[in-house]
Amino acid sequence: MISTLAKSLGSIVSMRNKLLTLAALALLAGCSANPIYSTTGMVLSAYSEGEATPYVLQMSDPEMACALGEGIDPLLYSFSRVTAAPDSTGSLLMLLAGNCAEYRAWEAELEYLREDYAGNVPAAKDARERAKRLNAETAKRRYIAFQRAMAAYEFDPGAEELECPFLFNDQDELTFMVGLLTGLQAIVNDANSGAMAGVPRNIAPQAERAATCLDNEKWGGTPNAIRSLVWLLLPDTRPALSPDPWAVLEDSSRLSIESGFRISMALEAVAAETFGKPEVLEDLIARFAEADNTIEVNDDYRLLDEVARDVIQFSSDKHWTANYGYRTPRRHFGKMSPESEEEVETMNLDDLL
Repeated sequence: MISTLAKSLGSIVSMRNKLLTLAALALLAGCSANPIYSTTGMVLSAYSEGEATPYVLQMSDPEMACALGEGIDPLLYSFSRVTAAPDSTGSLLMLLAGNCAEYRAWEAELEYLREDYAGNVPAAKDARERAKRLNAETAKRRYIAFQRAMAAYEFDPGAEELECPFLFNDQDELTFMVGLLTGLQAIVNDANSGAMAGVPRNIAPQAERAATCLDNEKWGGTPNAIRSLVWLLLPDTRPALSPDPWAVLEDSSRLSIESGFRISMALEAVAAETFGKPEVLEDLIARFAEADNTIEVNDDYRLLDEVARDVIQFSSDKHWTANYGYRTPRRHFGKMSPESEEEVETMNLDDLL
C-alpha cells in the first residue's frame, strides 16, 4: 500500500512539473508573439509603401487595383493593434477600396437610368435606393482615406494657421494630394447618398488651403483643380483676385494632359455635373477623347489616368443611358449623341453579339 501511495505521489509531482512546464512555454509564447507580430507588421508596411504602392500606381486595371485595396487593407491595418498604424499606405488602400464601392454605385445609377428610360418605376426606385446606399459606403471609405492621409503626415487641416507638412518625396506628395482629393470626393458621395454617411463639410475649405502646399504644374494642375472645385462649392473661400473657377479647371485639364495623368479632367467633369453645366461636360468629354491620340501617359501614375478615364466614361454613359437607354457605344466616345436619328431606330442587334 505504501509503495502504491508513493507511486501516486510521484505521478502527481510529475504531472505538476509537466503542467508548470506547459504554463511556462505558453507564457513564453505569449511574450514572444507580440514582437513577432510587430516585426511582421513593420515589414509588411515597409514593403507596401516601398514596393507595392509604386507597383499599383503603374497598373492599368483600376478594378483589380480596387480589389487589392478591399482585400489587403484589413490585413495590413490589423497590425495597427501591435505596431504604429500604416497611415500612408492605408490611405491609398482605403482610397482603392472606396473606388470599388463607387463602381458598384455607378452600376446601380446606370440601372436606375435604364429602368427610368423604360418607364419601369418600381425597378427604377429600387436601383436608385441601392445607388444611394452604395454612395454612402463610398463616402465613409473615402473619409477614412482622407483622415489617414492627414494623420500620415501629422497634418492638422483644421489648424487656424496653415503649416504645410514635411513631404519627403514624390510618393509622399502624391499620397497627401490624393488624400485631399478623396476628402472632396467623400463630400460629393455623401451628398449623392442623401447625407447618409454624415461626412463633415468643413473638410472642403481645409482641402482648399492644404492644396496650396503642393506644386500645381508638377502635379498636372490637380492642386488648383481641387481649389477651384471648392470655390464653386463654397464661394466664400475664393480669394478676391483669383481667376474664374471654370477657367482654372479648364487650364488644369490642359496641364493634366501634359503631365500624363488626367485627374484634373475628372475633377472638371465632377464640377460640370454637380453645377449643371452640360456644355462644359460635353466639351470636356470631347477633349478627353481627343487627348487619347496625343497623350503620353506617365508610366509611374498610369493608374491615375485610368481612374480618370473611368470617371469620364461614367459621365458619358449617364448621358447616353438617360437619353437613349444604353451606354456610350465604343465608337461614339467623345460624342453626346448618335450620328443620326435613324441609327437609334434601326440599330442592328447583331452588333450586340
